[in-house]
Amino acid sequence: MEYLKGHTIKPHRITGLGEVLFTDGTNTNLIPNQASCEAYGYTYDDESGTCSAYRLNGQLPKNFANTSNNTKGGFAQFNTTNTLLNGYDNETKGGNTNCLISGNANRTLEGIGNATVLGVNGQAQRQSEFAIGGGGNRIEYGSGSYAYADRQFSLIELSGVTTDNSNTNLTVNGDGSSLINIKENSIVGYEIYITRLEVGGSAGTAGDFSYRNRKGVVQIDRTFSMNFIVGFTRNIGKVGGVNGTFTEVDSSTSDVKSWTIQVSDRNNVTNIWSAKVYLHELISTSVSWS
Repeated sequence: MEYLKGHTIKPHRITGLGEVLFTDGTNTNLIPNQASCEAYGYTYDDESGTCSAYRLNGQLPKNFANTSNNTKGGFAQFNTTNTLLNGYDNETKGGNTNCLISGNANRTLEGIGNATVLGVNGQAQRQSEFAIGGGGNRIEYGSGSYAYADRQFSLIELSGVTTDNSNTNLTVNGDGSSLINIKENSIVGYEIYITRLEVGGSAGTAGDFSYRNRKGVVQIDRTFSMNFIVGFTRNIGKVGGVNGTFTEVDSSTSDVKSWTIQVSDRNNVTNIWSAKVYLHELISTSVSWS
């Protein structure tokens, strides 16, 4: 589709909820203003600040979802079970289990389970994530000037076990595989509270522990390169002689881009590790890093 005269953006794609997202030729998934939306023949919703191609039939979710779902507040894609959607224009992308979505224009990505999404324009992209959306991604500054960015707060539990001094990646709820998925062109501030508890091993002392805190930020460019910046680390408390070590690492594969916390301690010491990770995420479509 060509650009209409007087407009620097044009329709890019239509979501499963009927929302029309635009592009300026470089940035995608932009939310248009009312003038651009209606110029291309779509309908603008003042309440949600979205541009729509159509409205879903409220009966459709029942045809695609298990009867254990309550989908009065949105649309559940195929193979979604035990999930509640409350509010309006919310969506599960499919293969979702035990999720709670409440608010407006929130979603869970395909295959995500045990997640909670609240607020406006939030997205669960990690297993067992608790997320609060930060509102629509069109931010006005000045008269008729706009920037575009998705914003949300999330909380994730990472855990794992070590028995020697090898580096070990912590995973979501200790499931052995799920990590902190990321999006390109984003800034993710984080705060980590991490507990190490010795439970055994020939060189371990059951009951010794350490509790630490770290704040930092990771900048992720359009090629998913990550720049970790640590603000500070503090030792809050411990019993016994060591803290153990932990660091943030790029855990990406060719298929999934992610990071996590990597831990290690001594040989012949069995530790249980638990990390609460708070994420403050901003995904920009107006500014990019190469």
